[in-house]
Amino acid sequence: MGVTRSDLFTEKQNEFSKIAKVFGHPARLAILEYLLKSQTCICGDLVEELGLAQATISQHLKELKNAEIIKGNIEGTSVCYCINEDKWYALKGIFNELFDRYPSANDCC
Repeated sequence: MGVTRSDLFTEKQNEFSKIAKVFGHPARLAILEYLLKSQTCICGDLVEELGLAQATISQHLKELKNAEIIKGNIEGTSVCYCINEDKWYALKGIFNELFDRYPSANDCC
C-alpha cells in the first residue's frame, strides 16, 4: 500500500475525502438513514433495527461522531444520537458544490 500524499491536494479536497470515507460504509449509511427517518434522537434502537452487533454499531457511531455528522447526549445509562444539523447542511453544501460543477449539456464522450 502506497504512502498517502495528502500534501499534493488542497485542504478542501483532503477534508472532502475524509468525509467521503465516513459515508463509504453501508452500515454508517443505514445508521444515518434510520436517524433521518426517525427525525429524533435514537437511544439503543439500532441493534434491533440493523441486525448488527452492539460493538459493530458502536464503532460506526464513533466514526460518525468523530466526523461530527452525528452528535450524542448521555441520558442515564445510554447515549442518544441524532443528526448534527449544522454539519449536515455544511456537508450538503460541499457535495452539492461538487455535483453542480458538472455541465448538464456536456457532450465530451
